[in-house]
Amino acid sequence: MVDNNQEIIMDRVPAHVAIIMDGNGRWAKKRFLPRIAGHKEGMETVRKITRAANDLGVKVLTLYAFSTENWKRPSKEVNYLMSLPVTFFNKFVPELITQNVRVNVMGYIDQLPVKTQQAVKDAIAKTANNTGMVLNFALNYGGRAEIVSAVQNIAQKVAAKTMDVADIDEQVVSQALMTGSLGQYADPDLLIRTSGEERISNFLLWQLAYSEMVFTDVLWPDYSAEDLKYAIIKYQQRDRRFGGVQEKESE
Repeated sequence: MVDNNQEIIMDRVPAHVAIIMDGNGRWAKKRFLPRIAGHKEGMETVRKITRAANDLGVKVLTLYAFSTENWKRPSKEVNYLMSLPVTFFNKFVPELITQNVRVNVMGYIDQLPVKTQQAVKDAIAKTANNTGMVLNFALNYGGRAEIVSAVQNIAQKVAAKTMDVADIDEQVVSQALMTGSLGQYADPDLLIRTSGEERISNFLLWQLAYSEMVFTDVLWPDYSAEDLKYAIIKYQQRDRRFGGVQEKESE
C-alpha cells in the first residue's frame, strides 16, 4: 500500500513512462455529454501530465493517442480524434518549447488525414532542437503491425544481402521498431493504464517485456499530477529483477 505522504525518490524516477489514456468516453457519459467532450477534456489532461512528467525528470513520456483499431469507431468520433492533434499542437507547442520538450510521433502517420499529418510534422520540426523530455505520441499505432513492419524491414535487408540471418538478434529487432530512435529509452520502465481496464491493448508488445504496470480506476480526464506521482511511488516499491533473482534469494 502506498502512503499518500510518501515522497518520490528523485534519482529513481522511471526514465520512460508509457500511458494508455483510457476512459474519455465513460467520463463524458457520466456527465451526460457526448464522447467528444471527454476527448476534449482528455487533451487538457495530456497537457497537465506532460508538464508533471517533465518536472519529475522523466526522459520519455509515451501516450497511446490513437490505435490502428480505433478506425472502427463512429466516423464522427474518428474525425474529431483526427482534429485533436491539430488543436493540441497549435495550442501547446509554444508551451512545449518553453519547457524544452521535444515532440516525437510513432505510428502509420502516412495514413492520417493531410491536416493531421501536417500538424504532426510541424510540431516535430518546431521542437526538434529541444533537449529535454521526449513527448512521444503513438498515433495510428498498433503493436502487432509494428512488429510485422519491423520483420519486413529486416527481411528486406536479408534479401538484399546487406544483413545475414545470423546477425538478427534482440538489438536488431529493437532498432527496427518504431521506438528505435529512442535509443536506451526505447522500452518503458513503467506502463500506466487509466479507467480500470487491465490489459495492454496491442500497445508496445515487444517493448513492455519487463515493464512494471500500474492500473488505476481513475478516468483519463480526471488523471492528475498526484495520480502520476502515486503510480511512480508504486513503481519505486517494486523489485525489478528482469527474470533474475536477488543475491539473498539465490543463497
